[in-house]
Amino acid sequence: MADPSTYRPAPGAIPTSPGVYKFRDMHGRVIYVGKAKSLRPRLSSYFQDVANLHPRTATMVTTAAAVEWTVVATEVEALQLEYSWIKEFDPRFNVKYRDDKSYPELAVTLNEEYPRVQVMRGAHKKGVRYFGPYGHAWAIRETVDLMLRVFPVRTCSNGVFKRARQIGRPCLLGYIGKCAAPCVGKISAAEHVELAEEFCDFMAGRTGNHLRRLEQEMQQAAADLEYEKAARLRDDLGALRRAMEKNAVVLGDGTDADLFALAEDELEAAVQIFHVRGGRVRGQRGWVTDKVEDVDTAGLVEHALQQLYGGGTESVPREVLVPALPEPLAPVQEWLTGLRGAQVDLRVPQRGDKKDLMTTVQRNAQQSLVLHKTKRASDLTTRSRALQEIAEALELDSVPLRIECFDISHLQGEDVVASMVVFEDGLARKSEYRRFQIKGFAGQDDVRSMHEVITRRFRRYLQEREQTGEWAVEEPAEEPRTDELRTEDGRPKRFAYPPQLLVVDGGQPQVAAARRALDELGIDDVALCGLAKRLEEVWLPGSSDPVVLPRSSEGLYLLQRVRDEAHRFAITYQRSKRAKRLTAGELDSVPGLGETRRQALLKHFGSLKKLRAATVAEICEVPGIGLRTAETVVAALAARTPVAPAVNTATGEIIEDSTEETP
Repeated sequence: MADPSTYRPAPGAIPTSPGVYKFRDMHGRVIYVGKAKSLRPRLSSYFQDVANLHPRTATMVTTAAAVEWTVVATEVEALQLEYSWIKEFDPRFNVKYRDDKSYPELAVTLNEEYPRVQVMRGAHKKGVRYFGPYGHAWAIRETVDLMLRVFPVRTCSNGVFKRARQIGRPCLLGYIGKCAAPCVGKISAAEHVELAEEFCDFMAGRTGNHLRRLEQEMQQAAADLEYEKAARLRDDLGALRRAMEKNAVVLGDGTDADLFALAEDELEAAVQIFHVRGGRVRGQRGWVTDKVEDVDTAGLVEHALQQLYGGGTESVPREVLVPALPEPLAPVQEWLTGLRGAQVDLRVPQRGDKKDLMTTVQRNAQQSLVLHKTKRASDLTTRSRALQEIAEALELDSVPLRIECFDISHLQGEDVVASMVVFEDGLARKSEYRRFQIKGFAGQDDVRSMHEVITRRFRRYLQEREQTGEWAVEEPAEEPRTDELRTEDGRPKRFAYPPQLLVVDGGQPQVAAARRALDELGIDDVALCGLAKRLEEVWLPGSSDPVVLPRSSEGLYLLQRVRDEAHRFAITYQRSKRAKRLTAGELDSVPGLGETRRQALLKHFGSLKKLRAATVAEICEVPGIGLRTAETVVAALAARTPVAPAVNTATGEIIEDSTEETP
């Protein structure tokens, strides 16, 4: 691990001009490329105390052995050079979206004498009209197959076209009416060009005229008793409408725009892009990246713009809608304008249809990230590597096949709960999840809560081991009740399986509390660690320094996933308890009165006010309510002081409560 001070440039040697810089490792490989409006302050920021740097940045500067830079004239040139170097050197500490493939587009070669409709990838050519991109080539072929009924433009290769002209016989598409057969002179070159332009007009969204023309021709043919022609025109209309359904209108003003959305966590980010042309979604694509550098949402947006438009294979539309604007904005906007050759509106949508569509793109990005994580977690090789990395990092005797994680959740000290999630072989074991209410004290104290939960979990573990007769243990200070050891159907709760690794959500204080709880119970064969959210550091008991796993580590990814699942499970339970407390009414505290009979009482009387005025005999009329229960309800409601009536402060008049009360 290198000391950054050994390769720090001399004071005053770094220029203040715009430029691009490269960090190289001891073998001369480029490990990071960046740009700056002014090189001196940007590069100087890397050579401060390593302890003050973000962990990702600290890892980069301690891996590097040299830094060099290139001065450019403008920030736009810096943006272009940065993208070129990232593509050339593939530096390990730069954000790189994994999906680098080119997406297929529908192309019409209007630069040829006989234009051709085909699927194209790669750089755009002059004189060719492009539509898309599409996610799959088969989606283009399906659309073209429907369109050729009405616009029979040639789709054959130049070799097939030349051969058909030589022998004077068209191909199969010419015989079945899906090609106008210009190769044998059925239509002239000018007529075929006009047909191709009509095809382009329809694909560009100008569909109304074509549909109206075909409908008028169909009605006229039916009026002239030419039913076969009318039926053919009817089928043509159906084909065009099906083609339109494949590209539904989402923006009514014929907008040309690309919409970017991001979903991210501490380790990874997913970007989704919708391509809207003529108000229709013509294509969609998505990428996933590891966040190996310290980058925020605006930085991820800038990387995505470079990835999409930097290669020159993708045309820049009039509008580019993003979730956050890059900083600084002007060079990026100027760069996009230069690529398009006209003004580009780069902005964040605030309202209307574009904002709604951006929400849809965001949902797709979130789903893409979830799907990626699911695939990654379900891969056996990846899980095995993750468990091995955890064992090596924490110096365990064996890989932790069973991991338990605990988290505390509350809202300002109220409804304090805890969760326990279980992962076996790197996969969630939801049937063994458990949740706890903090009972030992009131108020907010995460450390004390963690101590209580760990104590209760492992006291139950020792109790069950004692019941199996494997060994005898001393009588615990607080004897758990027998019913706490079993589920509602009488099966034993599975606390008898100890984890190989116990993870707590938090840093040193939470780890120390968990260690103290284990020591008090005499348990010394369970490994323990804590995962702190802020910097994703792994803390071990009694250690003054955390274990820092690489950001690309599968082991860190698994620990983070376990911690996030514990947090999700805990906060879900806490929210349900809070909602139940806030909606609780007077009937909730009546002994022996369950939810079904509470609802039956309210349905019968209509409101709590009327129920409070009812007699025991009237309550007994409700199905399922006996004499004893009715007496209990009357006594419970009578013991409670009614809510004071509302008073009109202006007149002093008591306002009658005419609304129905709910418990």
